[in-house]
Amino acid sequence: MKTAAADGADAAAHALLADLRTWARELGFSQIGVAGVDLAAAEAGLSAWLDAGFHGAMNYMAAHGLKRARPAELVPGTVSVITARMDYLPRDTPEGWQAVGFDRLGDPMAASISAYARGRDYHKVLRQRLQQLADRLQAAIGPIGHRVFTDSAPVLEVELAQRSGIGWRGKHTLTLHREGGSMFFLGEIYVDLALPPTAPTSAHCGQCRACLDVCPTQAIVAPYRLDARRCISYLTIELDGPIPEEFRAAIGNRIYGCDDCQLICPWNKYAGRSTLPDFDRRVHFAEPTLLELWRWDETTFLQRTEGSAIRRIGYQRWRRNLAVALGNAWRETGDEATAQALRAARDAASPVVQEHVDWALSQRA
Repeated sequence: MKTAAADGADAAAHALLADLRTWARELGFSQIGVAGVDLAAAEAGLSAWLDAGFHGAMNYMAAHGLKRARPAELVPGTVSVITARMDYLPRDTPEGWQAVGFDRLGDPMAASISAYARGRDYHKVLRQRLQQLADRLQAAIGPIGHRVFTDSAPVLEVELAQRSGIGWRGKHTLTLHREGGSMFFLGEIYVDLALPPTAPTSAHCGQCRACLDVCPTQAIVAPYRLDARRCISYLTIELDGPIPEEFRAAIGNRIYGCDDCQLICPWNKYAGRSTLPDFDRRVHFAEPTLLELWRWDETTFLQRTEGSAIRRIGYQRWRRNLAVALGNAWRETGDEATAQALRAARDAASPVVQEHVDWALSQRA
């Protein structure tokens, strides 16, 4: 039987959670949840995924072992995890944006850039705003032990999001929300403060397998199971060195990331628009062509990607990705200007980029 003091503590904790949600909305977050720290049930799946080598060259995924599933070991003293969702579609995103995305993928000379990367680097936006949320919390109740995460450490983000009611794990392995689709970022604050966990939501993928069927490289090897080594986002962003030839044609005109599994998802007709200008499309990434971007030198690349997530791949991977896309365009269109642009840049390119230029030029040999 609960005492009056316990009832009072519960009421205070729920009131604090309500305040957190208010402060979060003011900071541009769409949703706040709270998860506990017992993720033991996720450990077997994590171990199996790593043992299968599905993380590819992302060695940091394995470096911390099962600490990823043990918040209190990753950050000693953690009692609760505050989870946060932030929608990222630009404010001016039109209705029917999914069809627009597929239309762009069908234009071989257009450069396709993942929607999340067309504005400001989300790491910067979320990290700053999560810290501001933590500061508001401390201003209200006093100092607490905490650490902010934004895709920046070995955290089981989707697992935590699912447990705290942010959404459910879709078959493409991304978090889905009935009123928000999957077009949002996740962030967490590990705290040494006991907060009432928020209830998880039920899954609503049903028999749908659209994301599995649409994947250009069949990277979703089974529902809820992704082989990152086949994923175009991994190949164009995470992978250093040559892109395996078996995947180059399937990459099409995708030069940074891939949104196909999100473009096809029925739930994304409900995807929310961001309230922040940070995620508005930068002019250079609105509707660029492959040849326009191929003409950028390294100085131009650094200037135009300042503050963008795209800068993290560096100029050489950028050129590598463009060379693959131009090769696919050359094969499909036979546009001689494309071949001339590739030939003109070959000799001054790095060995890795040269290899991809040679492959590109061979597409209509």
